[in-house]
Amino acid sequence: MGTTQQVNDYQRIPPFVEIMDSTLRDGEQTNGVSFLPHEKLIIARKLLHDVNVDRIEVASAGVSDGEKEAVSMICRYAGRIGKLDRVEVLGFVDGGKSVDWIADCGGRVVNLLAKGSLKHCTQQLRKTPQEHIADIKSVVAYAAQRDMSVNLYLEDWSNGMKDSPDYVYQLMDELTDTPVARFMLPDTLGVMNPLQVIEYFRKMIKRYPQVHFDYHAHNDYDLAVSNSLAAVLSGARGLHVTVNGLGERCGNAPMASVQAILKDQFHAKTNINESQLNGISRMVESYSGIAVAPNQPIVGEYVFTQVAGVHADGDSKDKLYYNELVPERFGRKREYALGKNSGKANIAKNLEKLGLELTPEQTRRVTQRIIELGDKKEIVTQEDLPYIVSDVLKHDAPEDKVKLVSYVVSTAYGLKPGANVRVEINGQQYEAGATGDGQYDAFVKALRYIYKKYLNRTFPILANYQVSIPPGGRTDALVQTVISWHYNDGILRTRGLDADQTEAAIKATFKMLNIIESNKNEK
Repeated sequence: MGTTQQVNDYQRIPPFVEIMDSTLRDGEQTNGVSFLPHEKLIIARKLLHDVNVDRIEVASAGVSDGEKEAVSMICRYAGRIGKLDRVEVLGFVDGGKSVDWIADCGGRVVNLLAKGSLKHCTQQLRKTPQEHIADIKSVVAYAAQRDMSVNLYLEDWSNGMKDSPDYVYQLMDELTDTPVARFMLPDTLGVMNPLQVIEYFRKMIKRYPQVHFDYHAHNDYDLAVSNSLAAVLSGARGLHVTVNGLGERCGNAPMASVQAILKDQFHAKTNINESQLNGISRMVESYSGIAVAPNQPIVGEYVFTQVAGVHADGDSKDKLYYNELVPERFGRKREYALGKNSGKANIAKNLEKLGLELTPEQTRRVTQRIIELGDKKEIVTQEDLPYIVSDVLKHDAPEDKVKLVSYVVSTAYGLKPGANVRVEINGQQYEAGATGDGQYDAFVKALRYIYKKYLNRTFPILANYQVSIPPGGRTDALVQTVISWHYNDGILRTRGLDADQTEAAIKATFKMLNIIESNKNEK
């Protein structure tokens, strides 16, 4: 019985699942998020060209002049690459005003927002179902006259199926003969669980087997991904997602998680280019200002980092701790954390990446030192390893090639912070001054000037800058600064620890410069 049911379930999975990304519309409804027009264009370009989503929903009609500019830019770009039909804009049952607004932007697809529950129809619109249906038909007909395609949202459909299914069926019965391409079923308030999704979707598909249904999840109960997959399991042909799960309240279903589970668990087909998921995540994280949790599946900073030494040991023995979510699949690399849980296997993996070979006894001593640092809640990065090795084993390590001789940083009311820096590079001293947006920014600009003017060399580009009190510390504890730099098509990350934030950042910077200088001299 169970096996037969499972076979029937999987037979309902469409051979192909359409992915519609709503980052630029629903995702922008995240509290505090507002994309500039050029940012919207850049994100849209990456979604359409690199990530290869099937459709993007980019705005709500009539919001602002800035929104109109953004939609127009996106439509012009999409038209040039033959993907204008993939650009969609949310419109309203407003007698055709939204249709005109979208058409003026060059758009060809309107996602019309209708009421999917009797309560919303009668209490928000103050209309009878028949009046609302007549209004919908009027807008759909007008869009057809303007040669525009229409998809129809049934807003609050989840509560509609729960409290007023007859109203939902009345709506569908009246509208399935209209030129609506897709009926999009949202859990607007995020109240559903997977069992309800399966129940309601099967009822819809049984009554309207030829209709293309999309599902639009919200994550209020942390079930957006599960509910999306339940919808596919029940025959939904399309899913709505956002990058990093952005969206109102608790957000929407995150694209990366939905894609990975569709492919690995259900063997469903999509057009998504998985190698671009991390890139679009970083881009949206930057433009939105909403940080991705380090343990967020697929795109979080730590998700491909093995911490336990036993896991690193297992990876060396026929990849015992691997699953299908290999980092290379998503354009990433596996890392092995350094800390009190590392063990010799983690240390060995990191030493191997650096090309350092130690005896078992030397590895044991380095491991012990890293464990001691971990007990103090200090972060150890791979780039710290050569210094730890030198310190612990008392090697006659070559002297630093890049030294800070002296520096002065200053700040004053009404003036930009400044820095004067004197450094020694390979025995030669150089000096420069600069101003910046902060003391550290001024310091780096002075260094950048020295490298460009005197050495004719490119200074690495700052990728990320994190300042924190070491976990478990007090407000008067040491400041920990971890800085990431773009270098040689990769990321170089170093750490500084000091009572002063600027000094900690400077220490991390000079670690980075000495690593680069050592690599340069080795070559």
